[in-house]
Amino acid sequence: MSIAAILSAPPEIFWESWLNTFKESVLGILPNYEAKISYICNKSGLNPEQENIRKASQLFLDFEAHSMIPRPEAIRVLSTLKQKGYKIGLISDCTPNTVFLWEHTSLNPFFETAIFSCAVGLKKPDPRIYQMATEQLKVKPEDCLYIGDGSSQELTGALKIGMHPVWLRIPKEINENNFRIDQEEWDGVIISALKEVLDLVD
Repeated sequence: MSIAAILSAPPEIFWESWLNTFKESVLGILPNYEAKISYICNKSGLNPEQENIRKASQLFLDFEAHSMIPRPEAIRVLSTLKQKGYKIGLISDCTPNTVFLWEHTSLNPFFETAIFSCAVGLKKPDPRIYQMATEQLKVKPEDCLYIGDGSSQELTGALKIGMHPVWLRIPKEINENNFRIDQEEWDGVIISALKEVLDLVD
């Protein structure tokens, strides 16, 4: 059963409202999926049972946990970068749910710092969120390679503060993820697999 069906919500209206509350979610104004679903339902005049809100929230959590399983080559690439002495940081527009999941992923140990929008009250492409990462890593923006999927105008934001942005554009994922917000047109460097990062730093 779909999430909209669990909530007895018209799918188009529900998903439009879901995307339209992205900012409130990633800035921590809506602190978790249950709060976000309740907010959307209230605005839409829906009154699902609390148990159904909980079920829908769990489906989102399961989806997010699955999406945080590393790509097959990710651990190898990160391990190689660490062995070469590179510092690695993360900047993520995300909800507190993501922060909790991140702490339990196999990726976490490879990163010296992780900046989460919901924790700092800023989101990409605000220059301050990039500056937080560089300050914590003790590096200059112009010495940073920024890898992203292009959501939240992140590549343009990184470029504006002096970083070297690269769009990780994996062909088979282009039409799979409908939750990328403010994805931009990009005519800079593009790679189609994470392992290609190693060619950019050698």
